[in-house]
Amino acid sequence: MANGILIVDDAAFMRMMIKDVLTKNGMEVVGEAENGAIAVEKFKELNPELTIMDITMPEMDGIEAVKTIKGIDPNAKIIMCSAMGQQSMVIEAIQAGAKDFIVKPFQAERVLEAVKKVIG
Repeated sequence: MANGILIVDDAAFMRMMIKDVLTKNGMEVVGEAENGAIAVEKFKELNPELTIMDITMPEMDGIEAVKTIKGIDPNAKIIMCSAMGQQSMVIEAIQAGAKDFIVKPFQAERVLEAVKKVIG
């Protein structure tokens, strides 16, 4: 894996859970961010191969962060992650440029499936 994965979620335990699933499956996590604003800065700094992004966060939400990151790098690969029942946000995230979507609470297999689908 070229530049690894950036995990963005305002909940530290969610970042830890996602990181755990990825690292146990031989993937490298290069950074973490707790909101969209920090995610944009980390994206510029780390140039990750993939970003896994929560939607609902303080300061800058995931959808705004996706739009900003896509403005920096139109080829950025982003998977959104959010709780049940946010279908309208899912559609907005995909329209903003997200490649896939994981619903919380997630299964490890679903996270891996999405990652493999997006980065091959």
